[in-house]
Amino acid sequence: TPKMLTRKIKLWDINAHITCRLCNGYLIDATTVTECLHTFCRSCLVKYLEENNTCPTCRIVIHQSHPLQYIGHDRTMQDIVYKLVPGLQEAEMKKQREFYHKLGMEVPGDIKGETCSTKQHLDSHRNGETKPDESSNKETSEEKQEEDNDYHRSDEQVSICLECNSSKLRGLKRKWIRCSAQATVLHLKKFIAKKLNLSSFNELDILCNEEILGKDHTLKFVVVTRWRFKKAPLLLHYRPKMDLL
Repeated sequence: TPKMLTRKIKLWDINAHITCRLCNGYLIDATTVTECLHTFCRSCLVKYLEENNTCPTCRIVIHQSHPLQYIGHDRTMQDIVYKLVPGLQEAEMKKQREFYHKLGMEVPGDIKGETCSTKQHLDSHRNGETKPDESSNKETSEEKQEEDNDYHRSDEQVSICLECNSSKLRGLKRKWIRCSAQATVLHLKKFIAKKLNLSSFNELDILCNEEILGKDHTLKFVVVTRWRFKKAPLLLHYRPKMDLL
């Protein structure tokens, strides 16, 4: 029977699997060490790795000199945490909005409160409160408004300046770009290779503060770890790939 197949589990019983060992709180922006697959809050892990190169849980060496290049955002784990812990996502979005307001900065689109507007939209349809014609007209007007806005309206954006620091490559005609914070260094390599008519994006290195960036790093990760407290745009340099002997 359905009752036999359903078993309730208390959140307390699985807390150990969805909390960060560094702050003992629920995982926020869950980030996993690729070497051992232990997961922590991104901000906690990045701060820890500023002075250490080992995993906080098992103490395995992540990388001798560049441990930050061997961690990655765990979207699946974060989705699980948000689904299991009631109100956690809404509370975190509220904190982030207050943080940006306190600094006088523009709130990124992905935390402006789309969750609240979606909830209101669903509530208005409950018990047939909204007429079909009204709903249709509302959706049409919203779609028109979305078309007039930026294509990445719900994405956090990053402003970038791409400079060439090699005489072997030419500079970009339009070196100032703005794109999603979830774009990776690999996307930038492909973009530059196409603009410069290179045979392969593998011929390029992209650097920040004279440090070569890993191809899987997201721009948000680069900003948080290498451009913290600095003003936009994020300054990146590109050059021909150097083969290390």
